[in-house]
Amino acid sequence: MSSALVIDDHPIVLEGCRRVLLDAGFGEVLEAGTALAGFQLYRRAKPELIIVDLAIRGAGLAGLSLIKRLRVHDDHTPILVFSMHGDPVIASRALKAGATGFLAKDTGPRTFLEAIEKVRRGQPYIAHDMAVQVALLGSRARAERSDLTARELQTLALLGEGKSYAQIADALGVSYKTVANTCSSLKEKLKVTTLQDLVRKAVLSGAGFEAR
Repeated sequence: MSSALVIDDHPIVLEGCRRVLLDAGFGEVLEAGTALAGFQLYRRAKPELIIVDLAIRGAGLAGLSLIKRLRVHDDHTPILVFSMHGDPVIASRALKAGATGFLAKDTGPRTFLEAIEKVRRGQPYIAHDMAVQVALLGSRARAERSDLTARELQTLALLGEGKSYAQIADALGVSYKTVANTCSSLKEKLKVTTLQDLVRKAVLSGAGFEAR
């Protein structure tokens, strides 16, 4: 009997997913409203498909951490992200974390089923327009990184991991002031003005991690 696990904190979304999955021939649909409950259900039931929202119970993008944790234990079960976020940066992060596919919640049941069937076959799924945006963002990020020094790439990678200035200074063995100056240089080169925008650039530039 085929089974699916849906991890989402919106009851209406859970019910809608349940109906579509049952109509598609799944014999069992498990539901979880938190990342922790979802992980525990996965360990007990070992479903054949996992559908997860990224924003769960006000915990930011907790779904990303959940995907990474799932992939530590399992590198083959299809994971479809079903998200209210239509940002290509977030889609890119989900795929890099280990998701098999990414689907926005404003799509219809037919597209939902198409995505499910594709990831069940082990094939990646992302809508064409989103795939184009992700590819363009990646190309732009690579072009921007070409002008960065090794220290700037290391700092950018650590920013992308959510590290503070103090943590970056400790990791690189430099002073807090050096990190602040490096970030100022990064802002200028990457044409951003705020730390938030710089962190967004850092997340997008996932390949900057290769400098470490």
